[in-house]
Amino acid sequence: MTMLIFKRLIYSLLALLILALGAALLLDRWISWRTAPYVYENIDELPPSQVGVVLGTSKYVRTGVVNQYYQFRIQGALNLYNGNKVSYLLLSGDNAQMNYNEPITMRKDLIQAGVPAADIVLDYAGFRTLDSIIRTRKVFDTNGFTIITQRFHCERALFIAMHSGIKAQCYAVSSPKDMFMVRAREVGARLGALLDLYILEREPRFLGPLIPIPTPYTLKSDEQGYPAVSPEQLSTLDETPASAPSPTSPASASAAH
Repeated sequence: MTMLIFKRLIYSLLALLILALGAALLLDRWISWRTAPYVYENIDELPPSQVGVVLGTSKYVRTGVVNQYYQFRIQGALNLYNGNKVSYLLLSGDNAQMNYNEPITMRKDLIQAGVPAADIVLDYAGFRTLDSIIRTRKVFDTNGFTIITQRFHCERALFIAMHSGIKAQCYAVSSPKDMFMVRAREVGARLGALLDLYILEREPRFLGPLIPIPTPYTLKSDEQGYPAVSPEQLSTLDETPASAPSPTSPASASAAH
């Protein structure tokens, strides 16, 4: 009798696991389906917009090799700018540690590639995709913008935008060939996004003063840029726990926030 109860318990747990996995995959596919009309892989079909938002990721993986996700996003941003598909590039990423600054790294590479510094705007508080998308609307006073990232990330970013009443489209840049684990983690990231949007109703970590694009600030090519949050808010970033991702940590090699 005890063995029979044990078997039934195991079968019940397996059934629940299968149901949970099936539900997660269905939600993943639903997000892809909802956002599909706003994802563009062909640059010629992409409608022009004033601002292109490049979602940050680390430039290097743990081995010191250039991260292909980063490389493809920078090249995609350059293609849109040179193809007159966007007039300004908003670089949104993590800046929570002194030795890790995604927006500045992207800015240096884009300037080196020929994009004028005056057409680049930095968002140092794009800690997560949700922060980047909502801050683009609420801090940078921009709507109808173009997101620049890989397709799987496009879909989650667009879903956040749609839920928040923000108009956006996404230019899906190339992805590395071996991305099974990244795509598997994306399923979890999408479940997290659903939790943030529908249950927790999360807002960005910082909002800060309004900084419209084009910005009234003028920057030289060698300047560091200007913060999109106040100096007082930036100072609180020093209190970030030591467990936050660093350029040499496994988390830094991920494709998206």
